[in-house]
Amino acid sequence: MAGVPLKVYLVAGELSGDRLGAGLMRELKVRHPDIEFRGIGGPRMLAEGIDGRFPLETLSVMGLVEVLRHLPRLVGVRRALRRDALAWRPDVMVGIDAPDFNLGLERQLRETGIPTAHYVSPSVWAWRQGRVKGIARAVDAMLTFLPFEAAFYARHGVPVAFVGHPLADELPLENDRMTARAGLALPPEAEVLAVLPGSRASEIRFMGRPFLDVVERLSQARASLHAVIPAATPERRSEIEALLAERPALAGRVTLLDGQAHEAMVASDMVLLTSGTAALEAMLCHRPMLVAYRMAPATHWLARRLVKSEWISLPNLIARETLVPELIQDAASVEGISRRLSAMLDDRAGCAAQEARFAEMHAGLQRDASRRAAEAIEALVARRPLPSSVVPKTVEEAYSDGD
Repeated sequence: MAGVPLKVYLVAGELSGDRLGAGLMRELKVRHPDIEFRGIGGPRMLAEGIDGRFPLETLSVMGLVEVLRHLPRLVGVRRALRRDALAWRPDVMVGIDAPDFNLGLERQLRETGIPTAHYVSPSVWAWRQGRVKGIARAVDAMLTFLPFEAAFYARHGVPVAFVGHPLADELPLENDRMTARAGLALPPEAEVLAVLPGSRASEIRFMGRPFLDVVERLSQARASLHAVIPAATPERRSEIEALLAERPALAGRVTLLDGQAHEAMVASDMVLLTSGTAALEAMLCHRPMLVAYRMAPATHWLARRLVKSEWISLPNLIARETLVPELIQDAASVEGISRRLSAMLDDRAGCAAQEARFAEMHAGLQRDASRRAAEAIEALVARRPLPSSVVPKTVEEAYSDGD
């Protein structure tokens, strides 16, 4: 209706979703200055004007077993959001990642006539592909980052828009290691290792101590090694500080940052991280990396039987080959990680080749994603077909064309 502000309900589940939501909100505000937002977002989305109903960390639960433990609380939150959205009557609801939570809410709202979109495809192509039928009932549009995801949904008859990745748009195709080090007051001639143990408390619990043990072991053998650790939140910083206090030998060998993950990666020679969006960001910073990941034993037991994909890190999934070493569960021992990292740091030619490959992949993912996502949302509200976009059969097809 003319003169009535557009109303968008957004639900993000973690910091990476907060960043995506903020970019989408900015693009929609350019087109609709009087637009209103409501739902769940983090600091970036709050700064863009969302009326937050619950804190962002309400949905930040990792692992199959851990979700079961928090299930009653999460069900209560979803019911509360459903009531809130139905009372507010948005023009569209957009779930940002957090598929186990958001797809159920999207289905419930879609059944009442509210158009719904899901931003960031769940890994349905990797495990439990039958879930695509439930996704088709939950959403009017799936907005995907990656071309092979769009091809999967097109084959299954789910309306889809391949929008590219907002991080690929945000991060420059060229960066300078020494400038980044100067900005973070890091030793210019040091061998810098960026360490990212995760943004969730459960990730710090599983990976924080072994990652710092790796730093301590490497610093004993490599005199110039210096670690930089960007803490995702104040809570994660406190947890990392407690772990560092147990290791006086690392005094002067570690720089702990508040956020600034991008700067830390650009400044580094190598990145050690858990899987997830951080691996994609390291790729978009064109830095060699090692992915190491541990989880609750029961969660790992289930994952081994359900996940069909050969890889877990996004750079490998995008390339469809093993560019990034992945050490999972028992392989992610302090000794195993230390040995592999040391070999990678010594292989200067290999590091240079990986950086060049990552730069090529970065260029292929730049698509002005937030604009494309905003156009798709506008189409849903207007009940128009989704904007035409490349839905390729192969990764190469997608990367060879723009619109």
